[in-house]
Amino acid sequence: MRLNLREIIEIPGGSVPFKCELETEGLDFPSIKEYVSRPIAEGRVFNEAGILTLEGTLTAEMTCYCDRCGAEFDSVKEMPLSVTIVEENTADNPELFLLEGDEIDLDEILSTCFVLDMETKFLCSEDCKGLCSTCGKNLNLGPCECRKPIDPRFAVLEQLLDK
Repeated sequence: MRLNLREIIEIPGGSVPFKCELETEGLDFPSIKEYVSRPIAEGRVFNEAGILTLEGTLTAEMTCYCDRCGAEFDSVKEMPLSVTIVEENTADNPELFLLEGDEIDLDEILSTCFVLDMETKFLCSEDCKGLCSTCGKNLNLGPCECRKPIDPRFAVLEQLLDK
């Protein structure tokens, strides 16, 4: 979606509201099974002393796989948006987005912000215990029946436990 900013470029204090649904193509992550609905962004672009700033929120409802235990869980990601828009990016700063004529490519800006803000690990809960490395049981459902590995230096003493 292209957003025309012609009416606020030369008017300090002016603003243009926006509401946009993002396409989920290109927002693929291995831990995201599916998007419950398309991510939605709302906010405004305003001119403050000649500097164009995009502010708002982006919300995405997803079904994810836990990176520790593999269980499916629902997640809602709500992220604040604050982006500076410039006519020319002379410093090659990745946090600045270019004004293309009198417009911005809202899809590109929002997709980039979404990808850069994505978590590196998706967890069903902060205290997820994961899977047993020996038998593969989900440790969130209770302890497994595996014996803890014994230090090889005590292997001779282990024989006494077996008797």
